[in-house]
Amino acid sequence: MPWDSPLKGYENAEPLPTTINPDGKSLHNPPGPRSASYDDFPKPIDSSNNGFDFHIYYMPNSAAEAQYGRELHERIRREFPELRIYKFWDKPVGPHPVPMFEVNVFNPHQTGAFFSWLVVNRGPCSVLIHPNTGDSYKDHTELATWIGRPYPLLTEMLRGGPR
Repeated sequence: MPWDSPLKGYENAEPLPTTINPDGKSLHNPPGPRSASYDDFPKPIDSSNNGFDFHIYYMPNSAAEAQYGRELHERIRREFPELRIYKFWDKPVGPHPVPMFEVNVFNPHQTGAFFSWLVVNRGPCSVLIHPNTGDSYKDHTELATWIGRPYPLLTEMLRGGPR
């Protein structure tokens, strides 16, 4: 699959300086316009329903991990009531190979805040994060990101294959 250059739109831009900052490691970046991605999801993310899904997995055969997952679910409901938080599943559903619960975010600020909060509060749980672009298969595979250990998804149903 050919990829568009990430520099598309910057073809005639001035060269960036190679000046090193006083820390001796980082590069000096000249001021520029603020990225629109601070306020709106980049295309092809379709935020008409929600921009990203966070699927929080737990191992049901570990009583301690299942309990942690339940407590994490409650904590998220209490701390992030503005997000869409689905029920706590006690069995695998859809393409997810282990039980989980889902949380939806609606803008880049919520995405960043919830992501950073989960990084330090997820405990033993793993988290699948994927955008919603209208291509469910690509969203759950190529565009997906994991916090913790990844799980192999049952992706055939996302292609419209046998269920």
